[in-house]
Amino acid sequence: MYIKLIQPKMRRRPMDTDIKTHMAPPLGLLTIVSLLRDKHHVTLENENICPIEYHDGPDLVGISVTVDTLPGAMEIARRFRARGIPVVAGGIHITTALSTIPEDAFDVLCVGPAEGTWPAIVEDFANDALKRIYRCDGAFCGEDIVSPAYDFISRKEYLYCNVVHTSRGCPFRCDFCYNSSGEHRYVHRRIEDVLRDIRAVHSKHIMFIDDNFAGDSAWTKKLLRAIIPLNIRWNAAVSINAAFDMELLDMMKDSGCQGLFIGFESINPESIRAVHKGQNSIARYEQAIRNIHDRGIMINASFVFGLDGDTPAVFRDTLEWIVRNRIETVTSHIMTPYPGTVLYAQLQQEGRILTDDLSLYNTANVVYQPRQMTAEELEAGYLWMYRQIYSFKNIWRRMPRCRRQRPAYLMFNLFYRKFGKFTDWLCKRITYERIGYLGEKLAKYLN
Repeated sequence: MYIKLIQPKMRRRPMDTDIKTHMAPPLGLLTIVSLLRDKHHVTLENENICPIEYHDGPDLVGISVTVDTLPGAMEIARRFRARGIPVVAGGIHITTALSTIPEDAFDVLCVGPAEGTWPAIVEDFANDALKRIYRCDGAFCGEDIVSPAYDFISRKEYLYCNVVHTSRGCPFRCDFCYNSSGEHRYVHRRIEDVLRDIRAVHSKHIMFIDDNFAGDSAWTKKLLRAIIPLNIRWNAAVSINAAFDMELLDMMKDSGCQGLFIGFESINPESIRAVHKGQNSIARYEQAIRNIHDRGIMINASFVFGLDGDTPAVFRDTLEWIVRNRIETVTSHIMTPYPGTVLYAQLQQEGRILTDDLSLYNTANVVYQPRQMTAEELEAGYLWMYRQIYSFKNIWRRMPRCRRQRPAYLMFNLFYRKFGKFTDWLCKRITYERIGYLGEKLAKYLN
């Protein structure tokens, strides 16, 4: 059987270049490749990388769907279905917002982990017995997680092929996050499986892409003990409570942690309370930053603007706080009520959803009515934040005190953010693989 897997094209945000779309391969689809390729001919096409081939005659098509790619995924499906080819849609949006999917958009909907759905889909297709919905019901544990097909990746097409996941989901259920949906799960993998994947990517710099790398700190410490002998460097996303576990932070430092992505979300206590992010204690933010910086680890801070406690003053106040605390990297978002989340249900009930065009739900557009500012003020403030954070003045003012961090800091702030268009042009001429290799060599030099 010939099965074609497709990653639809993402919509770039105003500050993004094509580097963003070439950042990393789609691990979800690569997991399906691992599940099926022993018995079937499987291909994977990423529309962010190259156009989709519509005329090569697959028996079955699978599409991975996020909220903002749903419109594009529906058009892809329409073209294949017009030729009589069944289309399966899965991914995080299908799993968490099933009720938003039009009845005639896809032939099959895949809810939950691929490991618990795709084998049955393929078997039923072979027996001419496809169902409308397949769910990963019952217990799903870390032992069930299948490693992505890393050898399937065309390394010249991606900046980072060294991506590894140690868990699925998050133990927290913040209102605006997909993890607040009814399909919430949190499981961590077997440590030996994670170690095998680290070796499989053939890199000394690993990007752990978990929703929350330290969601179970006791398990994370076991993993860190296991990776210390590997002599790797790594980055990951954690919740801020990890910054108060001194043993965990010391082990992160000793095992090669270079940077942590943390969802601070807001410096406004009222805004944090409104979305039930109880693990964030704003009064302890600055202590958390000191704890991390004292160990030579950089911070990528994520902020969400437009929470119900936010007024137009939130932008300038947040910028001053970021600069004062020398936050090395900042990722900003406009609050976006993803369908299926607690936040979406609340705003829909209050009549504050402004558009049903899901292609706009990429955290760069105002799709709801803010409570204490206009939609225009929110959008303008969001764009202003990026201009100010990555201005020459504020890049200089945020310079890390730790000298060995400065080359990596400047490389990201200047070549990815400030002069991203030039870097994108360069990547297209000498391949993303080589740029990633140079970045890895720099990381090795710094450490």
